[in-house]
Amino acid sequence: MHFDDRLGTVLRMRADGGGLRRIQFRQLLDLLGTSPAEARGDQIDLAYLCLSEIGGEIPPGERIAMLRDPALRLRSPRLVAVLCGAEPQVAQATLQRAQLSPEQWLDLIPALPPGARPALRQRGDLPGEVKALLVQLGITDRALPMAESAAIAACANDDDADNDQENETITQPEAGEGIGAIVRRIEAYRRAKSVVEQPGTGDSPRLPLGEEHVLRVPDTVRAADFASDAQLRIVWCDAGVAPMLVGMRLNRTPAIDQVLRQRQPLCAQRLALAGAPAISGQWQVDAAPWFDPLTGQFRGYRGRLRRPATVTAPASANPPVTESPADRIRQMLHELRTPVNAIQGFAEVIQQQLFGPTPHEYRALAAGIVGDAARILSAFEELERLARLESGAMELTAGDTDLAQLTAATVAQLSAHTASRSSGFVVRADDEPLPVPLDRLELERIVWRLLATLAGTSAPGEQLKLRLRARDGMARLELALPASLAAMSDDTLFEAGVGAVPQVISAGVFGAGFALRLARAEARAAGGDLVRKGDKLRLTLPGLTLPLPGHTHSADGDSVGSA
Repeated sequence: MHFDDRLGTVLRMRADGGGLRRIQFRQLLDLLGTSPAEARGDQIDLAYLCLSEIGGEIPPGERIAMLRDPALRLRSPRLVAVLCGAEPQVAQATLQRAQLSPEQWLDLIPALPPGARPALRQRGDLPGEVKALLVQLGITDRALPMAESAAIAACANDDDADNDQENETITQPEAGEGIGAIVRRIEAYRRAKSVVEQPGTGDSPRLPLGEEHVLRVPDTVRAADFASDAQLRIVWCDAGVAPMLVGMRLNRTPAIDQVLRQRQPLCAQRLALAGAPAISGQWQVDAAPWFDPLTGQFRGYRGRLRRPATVTAPASANPPVTESPADRIRQMLHELRTPVNAIQGFAEVIQQQLFGPTPHEYRALAAGIVGDAARILSAFEELERLARLESGAMELTAGDTDLAQLTAATVAQLSAHTASRSSGFVVRADDEPLPVPLDRLELERIVWRLLATLAGTSAPGEQLKLRLRARDGMARLELALPASLAAMSDDTLFEAGVGAVPQVISAGVFGAGFALRLARAEARAAGGDLVRKGDKLRLTLPGLTLPLPGHTHSADGDSVGSA
């Protein structure tokens, strides 16, 4: 048997010197960049932790050189997201080298820092749906083509030396062809910008005092970065639109006031601005709170104002990408998993004493944190599963499983708990199998979620009737509700609420209502349903036709009559 232990070998390497740290960083880039997108585990989390620590000790220029190596393959969305959280130059080099599928781009771009997203507009190999998403996020192709920093600096020095000449008369430097090409790109960029001169207020000519960037403003502003104080009064904004926005207080809506009181990020909040024609109208604001690094005092918000997306495409083009509530929930859970995984990884490092001896008290606390993180991740999986099932984005795996046999096995498994409390299930079933077209694992989740929820909410000595039978081509499982659940209304029964009903056996983190709602979504995805009938719950699933007696099946699956 062969197994891949390259990542463990790299992590065990002692990188005491600068050269060894660079080698270890490069090897981690190779291994994590080619790992599958769904790869998870303690070793993967530890590798990302090691990558972040070593990256902070390597200058950004050397990391950029490693990322630009043609032999490097960046195919992991998680690695791309981690690298984009570093310096802007490192994020730009990462996005230029990343090789992701369209689905991975669509999932990753909303989670990228706003300052890193414009680098993607310089790539010409992105699919149409990814470009549409960039347009929807207000990212337009307004950046200069990629050029080396040294060449840009030389170009800037050349412009300072010849600042007495007009832009159109800049000639090609004698030093070489590279500088001239950069100058021509800059001039092409300036001419391509659709700007208008702000009319003067008098007849006197204006002196060239270097304020052209203030006088030149777009006809209609589409997006602008800003910083505000604690009352949402703009104190800084992009050049060109700063005279129109600085000092303006953003309109406070009830939704924005609630976010301000909680010091939470502003996400796609709608507001209206009144002022110059270039900025008046409807806007959408995305911003994050920022605090004083020394005192921790709340200072305001930093973010971006952008016009609401209005994509007008030809009739033959693909429709614009719309984000459903289920997609927003999945995106939120994706962003929450990253810090939880990091917390779990740090706790495991302490618990396993990877960096040295640790007192037992701290190891016990770390073990509790690891368990709590595992429960949180399990809750995230249940939320994502419910969102995908209710939105129709997920289908259950097909198969052939006997509902009667699986129910009997689950009841026997729960009897270890229910027997000591004189509770449990009184099973009444026909002596015939009830095959359903579901994979065994999928059916186990539904049956366990349903039976464990009812067994956990039943009182000591409470016996619940359970009946299995086939009706009208459907397999039917009927269960009596415990008294604590039978007293609820139909709507309240399927509502999520932690701790709403005390449970000895828990089938989920969010209580009995959420577990029943998830079981109902799974049943509906399989073509059945879970409904309440008075003081009973009825689970129906599509049934499969049983083979006729006296018939066997040939090797190719055809029925053969007996002689």
